[in-house]
Amino acid sequence: MANTYRPVRRTALLAGAVALLGALTACGGDSGTRTAPDGSTPTAPTAAPTTASTTARETTTASPGTEVPGSPSATAVPSDTAGSASASSRTDGRCRTTELRASVGRVDPGAGQRNFPVVLTNTSSRICTLYGYPGAAFTDASGKQLGPDPARDPASPRTVTLAPGRSAWAPLSFASPDISGARTAAPATLLVTPPDERDALEVTWKAGEVPVSGNESEVSLGALSPGTGP
Repeated sequence: MANTYRPVRRTALLAGAVALLGALTACGGDSGTRTAPDGSTPTAPTAAPTTASTTARETTTASPGTEVPGSPSATAVPSDTAGSASASSRTDGRCRTTELRASVGRVDPGAGQRNFPVVLTNTSSRICTLYGYPGAAFTDASGKQLGPDPARDPASPRTVTLAPGRSAWAPLSFASPDISGARTAAPATLLVTPPDERDALEVTWKAGEVPVSGNESEVSLGALSPGTGP
């Protein structure tokens, strides 16, 4: 009898402990897990999956001229901006050397001076403008320049608008060599460069000798005015 009492008691105690542990688990006292009325454990909401493509779409910023797929705020921007469009639409109305013809009018002597109108004529089919002073230089038959560049007469330049076939002129003056005693040379050509241009127009010089050095040898050139001369 003494041999069977202890095992039976130990078995009873073990069964009671298991029952108590089961009751505690069902009530959820320690783990915080709630049990559904039907005895099943509810499943926690699943977080939305984050993929590489989703992350890339959310962090990509639309650059000008591109549209990011799936982004409602991305707007396609034309590659030509308003500034560049307006710049390309502007036109330069200046008369170019290739649109002009140069000539020299007849001499207008007076008070020991020799005065010539240097004329620029618009030979193009468009309206163009000239502003300021032309350039001028006397050269010999080999193309070598004779004397210094003409000095500019003080003046108030203005814009001269030339319709096709219209002309502007500038006064070229120097003291008569017979009076000044300056050393002279007979040019073959007068080179005339329109304002703001680099290429010159050649005019055959037929008015005799011009001063190139010495006393009162300076040649002067005035600003352009409408017409062909005074």
